[in-house]
Amino acid sequence: MYAVMKQNRTQRTRGFTLLELLVVIVIIGLLAAYVGPKYFSQLGKSEVTVAKAQIEAFDKSLDTYRLDVGRYPSAEEGLGALMTAPPSAGAKWNGPYLKKGVPQDPWGRVYQYRSPGSKAEYEILSLGKDGQPGGTGDNADISSQ
Repeated sequence: MYAVMKQNRTQRTRGFTLLELLVVIVIIGLLAAYVGPKYFSQLGKSEVTVAKAQIEAFDKSLDTYRLDVGRYPSAEEGLGALMTAPPSAGAKWNGPYLKKGVPQDPWGRVYQYRSPGSKAEYEILSLGKDGQPGGTGDNADISSQ
């Protein structure tokens, strides 16, 4: 009889009850509901930060291009002039000016290059998450100006 009681006791302490599992699942769900939105809002901020950093890298590369060639690339030459010499650059071109090519913005779209820009000699623009002009938050345009 003592052996049977000892066996029942060890069987009961081996696993979790359904109630204990449900309590743990509810706690994990509450934590996920609290942390999830904060995590995804940070993800959107990081995409904007990446776009700003890429535009800043373009700015530096374009300045180096200008020092070598004597002018910024035209709108027709675009940012591709940083990787391959346009015919108008002649022997002054000393590129490529970017290490890995011209990247897309964090949302998978091509950066827009305008020369002349609206406020300066050139402008580099990402239309943000929505891909439409204007917007707020993650959908706001990101510009070199």
